[in-house]
This record gives sequence, C-alpha cells and structure tokens, in this order.
Amino acid sequence: MPTIIEINDFSDPALDVYARLTEAQRLNRLHPEDGVFIAESPVVIGYALDAGHVPVSLLMERRHIDGKAAALLERCGDIPVYTASREVLTKLTGYPLTRGVLCAMRRPASKRVEDVCAGARRVAVLENIVDTTNIGAIFRSAAALGMDAVLLSPACCDPLNRRAVRVSMGTVFQVPWARLEEWPEDGLRLLNDLGFRTVAMALTDESVSIDDPVLKQTERLAIVLGTEGDGLGASTLAHCDFTARIPMAHGVDSLNVAAASAVAFWELRAQK
Repeated sequence: MPTIIEINDFSDPALDVYARLTEAQRLNRLHPEDGVFIAESPVVIGYALDAGHVPVSLLMERRHIDGKAAALLERCGDIPVYTASREVLTKLTGYPLTRGVLCAMRRPASKRVEDVCAGARRVAVLENIVDTTNIGAIFRSAAALGMDAVLLSPACCDPLNRRAVRVSMGTVFQVPWARLEEWPEDGLRLLNDLGFRTVAMALTDESVSIDDPVLKQTERLAIVLGTEGDGLGASTLAHCDFTARIPMAHGVDSLNVAAASAVAFWELRAQK
C-alpha cells in the first residue's frame, strides 16, 4: 500500500521533482536512466500505467485519496503519496493542480526508429517543433486519426514534457514514438530503407493537393511536418518523395501545425 505523507516542509528534497526541478533537469540527458516525467490527472496517469510506466511518487489534494485517486493508489504499490490542501499544493508547485493529482514516473528507455516503425503503414515525422502544446495536440491527433508511430527530429521538444503530456490527454503513452538521430538527409534515407515513401507538407509551387490519389494509395507513408515558424527546411523538401498542400480559402496562407497535422492524418490515413 502507498505511504501517505502530509506535506509540512516545502524544503523536502523528495518534492523537488514537483516544485523545483526544471524540465531539463527531469529529462537528465547525462543520465537518462535517472530521468523522470510528470503525468497529471487520474485519467492520464492511468494511461501511463497501462503502458507500463513506473510510478515514483504521487502528489495530490488530500480529498482525492479516498476519492477519484483511490483506484490509482491501488495500482501504484508502495510509493510515497504526498498530500495537502489545494491551497498548500498551489503554493508548492506554483500553479493550480487542475485535476488535483500529479505522478512522477521513471522515463522509459528510448526506442529505436526501426522498432516503432515495424509493421507501421502511416507515421508522422516532426521537424524541429518546439512548442509543447503543439506536440501534445499532434500526438492526440495521431492517436485519433490512425498514425501508427511518431518520429521526432533531434531538435523537437520532449513529448514527455508535463504540458505536452497533459495536452495530449495521455496519448503520448499510446502512440509509439522515437527520436531520429540524424536529420534530414540520413533520417529520410532511413525511412526509405524501411519501405516508406515520404510526403512533405508544404505550400510550394510543386506541391500536389493532399487528396491526390497517389498519396492515398501509397502502402507505407511518412507524413513530414515542419516547425511552427518557418515550416520545413529546404533540404527536407528536396529529399522527400512528394510535397503536398492543404488547399486554403479566404486568403488564409496556412494552418497552425497542430491543425494541419489533423487534416493531413485524416486525409492520408491508410486505406483498408
């Protein structure tokens, strides 16, 4: 059974993960085996547990111990559960706990691109996307709209960032993902070697409409989406097999990358 600990000393080092560590410190690139991430809300924490992630500790409002977090406590084994009133926890963390429950979890070992792509027909490839809200939203669309995996360029932000996890509603634990070690030429070559054709999402003179039958009929397709500001780099565009655009109306030049991802995933989903 979990050990319930009433918080009365904000300086307790055990609370650093919630109150004082930065996202970079939680990630711990030098010693990834010691890295942690934060999952928020009973639903999201439940998805993480379903995916096999290991809980380290919980932080929650006192009222949730016998309430909506009771089922979580039964699943988490003998770990510390730090608790206090909502007001005290807001002071500790610096922000309101919108769902009342946080869980620190061990970071999983990194996955290989080859492994997450095994058997996949549709994968999303993200180039240099650094906004955590966009990353979370893209993962949610990927899960809902038929992507088998998500691949990230080296400069993309961490999908296990607390905000990205929350925005994704826990789908970062449901869609396999991996980080490409080299990008773009070597990464695109690897995708080709794995049997994928690649389509860059970009508004260029050479792009075809996203509903082009050739794209839909491609057996294994990697959909490449670019950074929020400048879109895909010239080298990426040059080395992709196709370039596709979402037709725009009313003089709108483009969509936010998260919105564009949802349109692209739906339109280019694998045909049964």
